[in-house]
Amino acid sequence: MMNVDLQQERASATIDSEDFAQWWAGGKTNLEQRRTLESQFFNDPQFDDVIPPSCLSYKERYEHSVARGTRFLHKLRQWFGEKQGKNNVCDLNTLQEFRFLLSGPLGTGLFQQSFPLRLHFSMFVSTLLNQGTEEQQRKWLSRAWHMDGIIGTYAQTELGHGSYIRGLETRADYDAEHEEFILNTPNLTAYKWWPGGLGQTANMVVVLAQLYVGEIHCGLQSFLVRIRDEQTHEPIFGVDVGDIGPKLGANCVNNGYLGFQNVRIPRDQMLMKNAQVTSDGKFIQSGQPLLLYGTMVFVRVITVRDVMFELLQAGTIATRYSAVRRQSPIEPGKPEPQILDHLTQQAKIFPQLSRGVSYRLVADWLWQFYRNVMQTLEKNASAPASDSLAELHAVSCCLKAVATQEASEGIDILRKACGGHGYMASANFDSIYGLATAAYTYEGEYTVLLLQTSRFLLRQYVDSLKRKVLPASVTYLRDVSRLVWGKDLVENCVRSLEIASLEQIRLAWHCRNEQRKRGLGEEQANNLAGRQLVAAATAHAHAFITRTTVRELRRIVSGLKPSVAGILSQLMEIFVLDTFLRQAGQVLRWNSINGRQLRQVEQRFEQLLSGLRPNAVALVDGFDFHDRVLGSTLGAYDGRVYERLMAEARRNPLNQESVNSSFYSHLQPMMRGKL
Repeated sequence: MMNVDLQQERASATIDSEDFAQWWAGGKTNLEQRRTLESQFFNDPQFDDVIPPSCLSYKERYEHSVARGTRFLHKLRQWFGEKQGKNNVCDLNTLQEFRFLLSGPLGTGLFQQSFPLRLHFSMFVSTLLNQGTEEQQRKWLSRAWHMDGIIGTYAQTELGHGSYIRGLETRADYDAEHEEFILNTPNLTAYKWWPGGLGQTANMVVVLAQLYVGEIHCGLQSFLVRIRDEQTHEPIFGVDVGDIGPKLGANCVNNGYLGFQNVRIPRDQMLMKNAQVTSDGKFIQSGQPLLLYGTMVFVRVITVRDVMFELLQAGTIATRYSAVRRQSPIEPGKPEPQILDHLTQQAKIFPQLSRGVSYRLVADWLWQFYRNVMQTLEKNASAPASDSLAELHAVSCCLKAVATQEASEGIDILRKACGGHGYMASANFDSIYGLATAAYTYEGEYTVLLLQTSRFLLRQYVDSLKRKVLPASVTYLRDVSRLVWGKDLVENCVRSLEIASLEQIRLAWHCRNEQRKRGLGEEQANNLAGRQLVAAATAHAHAFITRTTVRELRRIVSGLKPSVAGILSQLMEIFVLDTFLRQAGQVLRWNSINGRQLRQVEQRFEQLLSGLRPNAVALVDGFDFHDRVLGSTLGAYDGRVYERLMAEARRNPLNQESVNSSFYSHLQPMMRGKL
């Protein structure tokens, strides 16, 4: 039985959810294919949960996720192999498609707290693909892709060092006599810490370590290391490995620790696509050093899409719940309205939906940019490609930082918008938030990434003063014209964000130069100018995201159905105006905008919220999240919120007996004074 309010919402909508769903999925064929695949798993009893996962212990959750994960991968690989046919080989596009199956709707529906085998594909296999030579790929890549005796992960972060990877302490010394590398963890802070799947699951790792050839330090390099026996799964002699324990979220990932004591590996297990050590101990840098960090760039690129997905999960739950929940009469004597009718509720939810759609457009652009740069570098590591790689690094850093921060914040806003029920584990905001907020830190902490982007921005600002050609992402630095407030509010807002970014970059440049003039070194000057540098990178991210959203929508809009184009235009405008209002401090600092113009933006923003209200439920239906993907008592398609809350409470193992044993062992003796 469907909730009557949701029925009415869908019946009165002016957009067709199916049209939107087809565009969102990349076409009708893709949508049908995804739905068919999901039905094969979600309708399969072996993937049902008898006990709510939140009621399992940490150890039980791990064992449950491994059991389900192996069944899932077996079934998924059969389907994927049939789909790919003879093309079932591991390349960048195939890897991205398969990874999205693991981290997208299908994988999320089965693993709300992720699972230990995901990093095998997202980081281990991708590193072999991007950093292994052709000979190494022939030896290892096919085995890894088919999981033939290999379950891998990527071990970079250490107990004492994270985003500052040059500070990593794990050491690899080359032994020319035996043509082997000797890996050691010199102290406690050098233990690898955090890699997913490392604790009890992986038997091989890509380890990032400081390479020494004799007394010569050759920088960080990647090494392929077996840590557990292929047959017994016991740790290899000299390897200390285990699970780091429960976390705020993602508690099925099996994050681990790893230490080495004189662990030897053959010379050909240093990944040598970009750097080599010859048999006689000569170090050769054959590629660009930045390519060593290609795995991190890859993860940062796809993280924008990941948090977009999580933000829209939460947005769908909050929207449906707000259409069902009735509370607080707007007019005296009238029935309690749906809380979605309150403008304040719309202001909490709709900007998050618009942000998610914007991230989708930007993530698609970023992925294409990444592919283009990598393909160019594959053909020729030329100077233009080097420039593009620097731009890719800077853009991916600031987008990953800002997207994860805003998605985490948005998910929590959406949870709070659901009141007390949003705090229930069965609402599933805890799992969604846990995954999104983890991304704020992994593969580059928020502030560190913004500081990296800021250095790129300052170099480009100096080039702009010299009238040099600038990369596409920062061409606005050449435009020193002031804001002219016109009739196009979207353009007014985007342009004001670009001006604010330019001026903040200029200020950061001046602040750093002032410190240099005092005789400080570059790093000391950067530290003292840090607040301005972070503000510059943040301002650039907002300017870039809004401009890219507008540009990408205008590029595709002519090929869309009118109703889809219309609601996307609404969402784009909401996103741009919301970003402008949220960044009002920076905007007003650097632009001459009066109170009347600011109020004009606020009024238009409120009009857009009211305009989106009739289609809000139809819109989130268009994201086409299966109930299993949402995993929420509040956000199911049928809207039976209260029935589902009660049913989930009754499934609680604590309610399977009328009197718990603790009554007889503790409560009753206490009441009888016998404790």
